[in-house]
Amino acid sequence: MVAEFHLIQAQIAEEHSQKKVTYIDLVRTWPNLRRMILVTMIQAECQMTGISAIQYFAPQIFQQIGIPTSTTLLLTAVNAIIAFAGTSTCIMVIDSIGRRPLEIWGAAIMTVTFIINAIIIKVFPASNPSTGAHWAFVVLTWIFNYVFFVTSGPLSWAIPAELFGTAMRTKGVSVGAMVSFAFNTMIGQVTPIAIASIGWKYYVIFIICNAINGLFFWAFLPETKGLNLEDMDELFRDSPTFVPGSKWKPSSHLELDAERIAQEEALKGNAEHIENI
Repeated sequence: MVAEFHLIQAQIAEEHSQKKVTYIDLVRTWPNLRRMILVTMIQAECQMTGISAIQYFAPQIFQQIGIPTSTTLLLTAVNAIIAFAGTSTCIMVIDSIGRRPLEIWGAAIMTVTFIINAIIIKVFPASNPSTGAHWAFVVLTWIFNYVFFVTSGPLSWAIPAELFGTAMRTKGVSVGAMVSFAFNTMIGQVTPIAIASIGWKYYVIFIICNAINGLFFWAFLPETKGLNLEDMDELFRDSPTFVPGSKWKPSSHLELDAERIAQEEALKGNAEHIENI
């Protein structure tokens, strides 16, 4: 543990010795540009899952199948519990399952929930209410929320923070956050108009986006489970851009490097001690 700490200190010192990082450096080279594409896509897809539309405009959405607003607000309150349970699940499984499977399968499940709910709204509109359809819609919405908070919700912030070295992390994550809030604002402006204008067809947008999200992660998101932050530069420099299998392993050996640095520190300390004597 001490040796690893020394290794981290050495890399931070090396990064600080480099020139001051600017936002242009985030796109100056392909490894950095590749990281920025992933970060912006991760943050954009998080909003385009449909989570903001459901959270902000649940009463209007539920009214499409005849569920009254008073009931909607009660049902929506359950989402807070679901969000806590989903995020807790993510924390417990992220390092055992990995980032890629969570993102890919999460997108697939969310796609299915939107497909079924779009069909329910079309077949059982407010003019033709059905108690069974109501509960099916509610349960599927809860499933969607749980899956979101196991996958895209927390991972949209965890993964970007992992992809950059210390020198670029602040700027890279800040660009991702800007993209997230931009898409969040767009969804907030478009959703009430879309619900009033096209009804259940608005769900088709999120069906397509979730499907594209899953394909994108399958093709381009490398697995970072088990990797150290010190491995990220090598990962994006040496691994292929198209990573459907994501079997890349770092060539560096953290333990050996850490041991070497620890030995150098020990020798340096002994030399200073002898000199003081």
